[in-house]
Amino acid sequence: MLTEYAFWFLTFVAIFSAMGMILSKNPVYSVLSLIVTFFAIAGHYFLLNAQFLAAVHIIVYAGAIMVLFLYVIMMLNLNKVDEEKRSIWSKAAAAASFGILLLVVSAAIGHGHAQSELQSVADTSAIGTTETLGLSLYKEFLIPFEISSVLFLAAMVGAVYLSKKEQYN
Repeated sequence: MLTEYAFWFLTFVAIFSAMGMILSKNPVYSVLSLIVTFFAIAGHYFLLNAQFLAAVHIIVYAGAIMVLFLYVIMMLNLNKVDEEKRSIWSKAAAAASFGILLLVVSAAIGHGHAQSELQSVADTSAIGTTETLGLSLYKEFLIPFEISSVLFLAAMVGAVYLSKKEQYN
């Protein structure tokens, strides 16, 4: 009963902090909301009895990557809003990329539901080991893993694009 309440609380926090990340005009507040989202996701890992994955998630994502994002944002001084200066082509490319990503995710979810089946664990001593985690990550969860790598690539390209100074003729 307590785990169910914890699940719903962490879900509520994750959804609303993710919405705060997307809707925030200030990039520093957006990154701070993303950190809260990462901690809520790590709480879900704890509820699933995956303490190693939760600890690695907090150390790598909420620790290292978010500190790097904050450093880059403060170094580039992105506090001013300049969305009006973007061309219509960059907005169309962003909308098309989002549509393609939404299509891929919906196809992956539909494919996952079509092949869902119960699997029994023969050896319970291997549960929770890093070998089991690696096999699960690269076999069962390959599509979400690759989607996250594409999202990180898009974030790096976006950071380079934002840091590039526009030249006017």
